[in-house]
Amino acid sequence: MPFVALCLIAFLVSLVPGSSAFAQAPGVKPRIEWEVKNRFRLFRNESDFQRHLASWRSDGVLGSERRLAVESDGRGWARDTVERLCVDRAGQLVEFCERDGTREVYLSPGDHRIGVVLAAAPSDAVNCVWTFADGTSEPQQFEGACDEEMKLRVVDGRPTIAAVDIVLPDGTAQRIVTEIQVRDVLIAGLGDSIAAGEGNPDRPVRLSDEGFCFRRFLGVERSEFYRPGRAGYSGNRSCAAEGSDPHADAWARQGARWHSGPCHRSLYGYQMRAALALAIENPRIAVTFIPLACSGATIPTGFLAAQRITECASPGTNTSCASTTRAQITGLTEALATARKHRPNRSLDLVLLTIGANDIQFSGLVADVIIESRTERLLFGRSGHISSVADSQRILDRTLPNDFLKLRAALKPLVGGDLARVVFVTYGHPALAAPDTACPGGRNGFDVHPAFNADPERLRRVVDFVSGEFLPKIKAIATCDGKLCRDPKTDRMTFVDSHQAAFAQRGVCARSAEDPEFDRACFGTDGDSFRTDPTRAASEPLACGRPASEYRPYAPRARWVRTANDSYFTAMTYPQGFSSVLQPASIHDAIWGVLSAVYGGAVHPTAEGHAAMADAAVPAMREILGIGGLEPKPR
Repeated sequence: MPFVALCLIAFLVSLVPGSSAFAQAPGVKPRIEWEVKNRFRLFRNESDFQRHLASWRSDGVLGSERRLAVESDGRGWARDTVERLCVDRAGQLVEFCERDGTREVYLSPGDHRIGVVLAAAPSDAVNCVWTFADGTSEPQQFEGACDEEMKLRVVDGRPTIAAVDIVLPDGTAQRIVTEIQVRDVLIAGLGDSIAAGEGNPDRPVRLSDEGFCFRRFLGVERSEFYRPGRAGYSGNRSCAAEGSDPHADAWARQGARWHSGPCHRSLYGYQMRAALALAIENPRIAVTFIPLACSGATIPTGFLAAQRITECASPGTNTSCASTTRAQITGLTEALATARKHRPNRSLDLVLLTIGANDIQFSGLVADVIIESRTERLLFGRSGHISSVADSQRILDRTLPNDFLKLRAALKPLVGGDLARVVFVTYGHPALAAPDTACPGGRNGFDVHPAFNADPERLRRVVDFVSGEFLPKIKAIATCDGKLCRDPKTDRMTFVDSHQAAFAQRGVCARSAEDPEFDRACFGTDGDSFRTDPTRAASEPLACGRPASEYRPYAPRARWVRTANDSYFTAMTYPQGFSSVLQPASIHDAIWGVLSAVYGGAVHPTAEGHAAMADAAVPAMREILGIGGLEPKPR
């Protein structure tokens, strides 16, 4: 039925005799209010969405994250939610998703579940009779108390006329009519480890209070050291066993849980939180999110072509483990094809993007700063995992601008030819103690491995390079400043950097008297957090004498950037996507001793850091989508 006909019906039924006879308070008129239920569609269960809705205040994503962190005692709100998403075990979106008891097409929903209420109903109303008509089938009718919420499903992309007759004691009724139409917004998240949420597993690793042995490369006395192990592991914790460990699978099964292990994608990532925030703020939209960002991605490898995985999707379960994950642009193209199979006119509304740091070998710069031991520096340098500022500068000047041209060419057709629909959220500086002031270096937060010691001079050079060269160049490339685009009118991305000022106070070295008591007691500022006596460390690895299981990865902290200690205590990543040169031979291997402390999110934003990035991104997203400055209401 045409929309004009629906409107005519609504007008005619509003003329029912007696419709003007009802009692109400002066100046207060009854009205119909409605909202989409479970409107962040990646969540299978409405209870998971309601948890975020209940935590929402006027202080946005960051305030909500802090409240959820306290509510979960710092263990993290996502540890259960991760099992109730519209993705498979490898983190791939499913075509059909069972959401709140209804099988839906995830990428192109045919209808939406809504709730409708009558606000400011007359106090003497007897009951209410509801009618819902969308012109495609017989109108739906419900009768009940006027304070009862009506729940129904409405067709996507088509207006539904809702009418309510308020029955009063004298038998008269007032009819109120409104139009209901849900807007489903399709958002994709692309990019690297910052985009994915690296450093913040949905379910962090559970820590054992006993020590776990790692070998060193030194080959001399005291060439072993102990750190907290994984809770639930009953295999060999010492370094005595030679060769392959028969309990390696058991160890792997006790690892952290990501909703995409191969890419270390996390629900705490800013892209996920920003999309969720839009759904929370706007009761009349639904948000369909396509998560594709992948830790380790560069533009050539990861965005435009396949890349090596970070971890197996289901480690330790003897399932097949593909060594690579598909290109993000391929994943997005396939997702849109699947969406259009169910709805031919389905289009992408917005893209969130952060990429470029891996391209200039930022992880190599981190390794150059923190790896002090000559043996480890030699090994990782030979394998190409240590880089200099000069190396990164050459890539920044010569290679990165051309790679962005390729990225634009691949992405532009998928956003209707206008890259303004791409919100490029830039990096927060990870190593500032204050604006324009580098962190001092040292072992504070980096003593989880004996080979680590952040060299102050190398750190200062990297800090200056990031501040003076990398971040300005990324902005110039994204915004087409300096003729770095073929067509600036359509190649210019929407650029977000308002979070950088806050990160300048929240770098990896930030400490506060308000930090968790465990951190203040057990992570020594002089690099003396762990026992050096191997006999005692085997049963009690922390020098503070406290159980490692007291560590809370998601407790609020002054620092918004993970230290190496945080990375190990939160993710303890056993890398499976590295070249054979750096692939650990066993779970006690000296190589893994280094990698476990770095490649699970060291020098990446914490959940609070990601929340701040999401808050920065949301205003730009609102403007692109034309949904206005809808602010959360204080509760």
